[in-house]
Amino acid sequence: MSDKMQAKKPIRVLVVGLGQMGLAHATAYHEQAEFEIVALVNRSVPELPDCLSDYPFSHDYAAALAHYRPDMVSINTYGDSHAEFAKMALNADAHIFIEKPLATNVADAQEVVDLAIAKNKKLVIGYILNHHPSWKLFVEKAQQLGGPYAMRMNLNQQSSGHAWQIHKNLMQSTSPIVDCGVHYVDIMCQIVGAMPVRVTGMGVRLSNEISSDMYNYGHLQVVFADGSVGWYEAGWGPMMSETAFFVKDVISPNGSVSIVADADNSSADVDAHTKTSNIRIHHAKLNADGEFAKQDTNIAMDDEPGHQELCGLEQEFVHKAINQDLDLTSHMKNAIQSLQICLAADESIRNNSTIYLK
Repeated sequence: MSDKMQAKKPIRVLVVGLGQMGLAHATAYHEQAEFEIVALVNRSVPELPDCLSDYPFSHDYAAALAHYRPDMVSINTYGDSHAEFAKMALNADAHIFIEKPLATNVADAQEVVDLAIAKNKKLVIGYILNHHPSWKLFVEKAQQLGGPYAMRMNLNQQSSGHAWQIHKNLMQSTSPIVDCGVHYVDIMCQIVGAMPVRVTGMGVRLSNEISSDMYNYGHLQVVFADGSVGWYEAGWGPMMSETAFFVKDVISPNGSVSIVADADNSSADVDAHTKTSNIRIHHAKLNADGEFAKQDTNIAMDDEPGHQELCGLEQEFVHKAINQDLDLTSHMKNAIQSLQICLAADESIRNNSTIYLK
């Protein structure tokens, strides 16, 4: 870090929402000298780790925003409040870090992006995989294969107790394929580099504990302009299978790139959602005898960052974006595109139709 950057005052941040991700991000701010937490905001009184217990606490976001006038707001609430809270922060002249999804519909997401641009404020959306060294390598190796691509990804989560309650709370406004899907659809879009043209989806409600108009298992299929295709699957709840909770494959005419996770990983372990363990590159070229000309390449991803370390890397990027005035145009555009695809799949499920994207 340059002397000039070291001389800058810490970014004063107001943390809103103290669930699993909010606490992780708050801990990252606490641990990084580049940030200063001015207050924590949550509707209820959560159990805080010792490192966060002495910060000012409020139940009222609007009042805390007006009182502390932070440089930045970290928004980690449920998705149905994201757009409203983001606009409040921007109108208070604060930069924003916001957990995904950016909003519950594309129009609100675009409105937040447009306001951030108009206010000349940084808007960083919590696409944590973009800061993971192994996932960045996965994208790079897939791009090197060349398309068209067939992409297969999922993240099913077997949940019970507190974790199932979190999932039920999330499903009051957002389905699993939207909440988690934006991460992996964003990865697909990065690999392909072509525009999505049509989306279909299917879903089923597997629990009487959730609303009759919500489903806790969903599957989306997306077709891109270059002919590439991708699917994403997500399910939450005590009934979900552990057999294949983690599938990450990219296939092209020239071979495939796969993330090979540890066999003993559990879908309930948040660290297991991002760990790659090994990246396997399969080469499709055959020799004169019709056999594979080259053996598979296995890249062991040692010393991968855990979930808390990833949150730290994510907030280092936020600091850099603000202090180095990074151009986040592509970042914001990509966030809207992945959200559009996942919401189109949700619409397809609800209307039993194929959605064509403009």
